[in-house]
Amino acid sequence: MPFDRYHIIESTLREGEQFSTATFTTAQKLEIAGLLDDFGVEMIEMTSPCASPQSEADIRAVMAAGLNARILTHIRCHKDDALRALDTGVHGVDIVIGTSPLLMQHSHGKSINQIVDLAADVLTFVRAQAPDIILRFSTEDTFRSRESDLLRVYLAVAEMGLVDRLGVADTVGIALPQQVYSMVQQLVRLTGLDVEFHGHNDSGCAIANACAALEGGATHIDTTVLGIGERNGITPLGGLIARLYTLNRAYVTKYNLPLLPQIDWLVADICAISIPFNNYITGTSAFIHKAGIHAKAVLADPSTYEIIQPGDFGLVREVAIGHRLTGWNGIRERALALGLNLDESTLKAITQDVKRQADVRPLALDEIDHLLRTAAAAAVIG
Repeated sequence: MPFDRYHIIESTLREGEQFSTATFTTAQKLEIAGLLDDFGVEMIEMTSPCASPQSEADIRAVMAAGLNARILTHIRCHKDDALRALDTGVHGVDIVIGTSPLLMQHSHGKSINQIVDLAADVLTFVRAQAPDIILRFSTEDTFRSRESDLLRVYLAVAEMGLVDRLGVADTVGIALPQQVYSMVQQLVRLTGLDVEFHGHNDSGCAIANACAALEGGATHIDTTVLGIGERNGITPLGGLIARLYTLNRAYVTKYNLPLLPQIDWLVADICAISIPFNNYITGTSAFIHKAGIHAKAVLADPSTYEIIQPGDFGLVREVAIGHRLTGWNGIRERALALGLNLDESTLKAITQDVKRQADVRPLALDEIDHLLRTAAAAAVIG
């Protein structure tokens, strides 16, 4: 399992640009790319220069920024696209062509044999023009393609000796983790090449599928910030980090984790969307504990109910106490935070008062503070 030697291909500036409300200016792309670079992603993928004149200009602008991350662009399996991409000076070119019966019929109209011939032509051209460029070849709609067709294409491409890695794409989010694992493992075994996984989230399996790909031997995972992209998007950067963190924190220590909230907030703001309350790591509820039994345990040892430590991401946990489910341990913790030393019976009485009032409406923190301070003042007078 290469969990300790994988690379992230961050595709917010390519796949993410296909999200319904994403229209990034050059300045915004530079800001996003800069933060992703500071976070430590190994590669940043950008929209094809063939998409528009501004797309080409944006690639050149990001290239000129001198980032540590390698800059890639994603193109069709066309010589003209390849030539435009190479002219921008990118570090890598990601070539893709559909192999499912649906895409062969309705997208490019080519047979598998024609796809192999076209791939040979384009890949040979690219490698001749740029011997040192990072070169990837991927099928599109991999998991609705016939396995015999896939192997025919992948093995032919591998035998050419021209590409650095092969791409596997769950383009419509249909794959199950076991299917992803099996496909990736087979490609690694048969070709010995690096394998990249690109997984859409239409059925909620993108993160699980990305991990299955890594278990199968994949070396590269495509992500976007907040998972934005076509339709329901792809594997979210934060979600992948959360999953790998919970397996072994060492798997993500190479990244600047406290930058993740800033990256999420920036992209959410640019796209005019709210971060989901239950978003991985940066959702508003991610580190809030409410039930009394949970609060008691978390106050004693956060690992009882937290698999992710918020401090590792520059965040803090919150114990909510102004509700009917509150426990006296949470009330005591708040009293101590205010510098108030109240006895157990007083704290339990205040807790019952909070519960009674919260049956009508939740209490704000300043209301609870007032109850605690009033009790402390009464104790002094008494």
